[in-house]
Amino acid sequence: MTNSDTFQAEKINQHIVKWLLDYATNAKVNGFVVGISGGIDSALTSTLCAQTGLPTLCVEMPIHQAESHVNRANEHIAQLKNRFPNVFSERVDLTPVFETFKLQVPSSENEAKLNLSLANTRARLRMTSLYYLGGIHGLLVAGTGNKVEDFGVGFFTKYGDGGVDISPIADLVKSEVRLLAKHLQVPESILVAKPTDGLFGDDRSDEDQIGANYDELEWAMNQKENGKTIEDFSGREAEVFKIYSRLNSINQHKINPIPVCKIPKDFK
Repeated sequence: MTNSDTFQAEKINQHIVKWLLDYATNAKVNGFVVGISGGIDSALTSTLCAQTGLPTLCVEMPIHQAESHVNRANEHIAQLKNRFPNVFSERVDLTPVFETFKLQVPSSENEAKLNLSLANTRARLRMTSLYYLGGIHGLLVAGTGNKVEDFGVGFFTKYGDGGVDISPIADLVKSEVRLLAKHLQVPESILVAKPTDGLFGDDRSDEDQIGANYDELEWAMNQKENGKTIEDFSGREAEVFKIYSRLNSINQHKINPIPVCKIPKDFK
């Protein structure tokens, strides 16, 4: 877990904002579009984008969403619009789209696989909506994934919340996200909320799904990067290290670039 005494929040803040501004300028786009979930990652990402002074579109996209998520998302959007004149918002209710989709595709008797496929479908419908809005307004889709999610355990939907143009906070672990979000005055309700992907229409947290919290996963990520193995730990530490290692292994297809079958030159 990152030491708050050594974390240089303002320097990191300015670095990311400059990076965003330079990227958008070089790409010749108008600004950014961010999906707002009511969680800390999207709140931080949208605040960083807003600081560039470029148009920043915050989009709430409920699909049978838990009321607590919707309330936090709306609180953040209202606060951001009050702080930054370049922020505007849209609400895209994807619940009827999702229900129509379910009517048009075959179901499955395997309830676990069905529920996971439908959860990922929610994320992909949101990605499609963000790119639609980005297209008509000339905006880049800003990703909201942090380092542990994107490069540690692969806790995101491929071509869902993983389908983005840029990733401004993907080199920050969760404890760093918390510190920077607090520095940038993200609403307290978001700072203290349990992280959740919001893909199941209830209040289940990321920890409920993964079996470990982000502080534990961050610890395991550091241990693995330092060459530790399961034999180095016991008890809860061994359990967490095993959870992290399993997810890191099975989600390499998300973490690594798409494999390309290279054809020998003398075949063509």
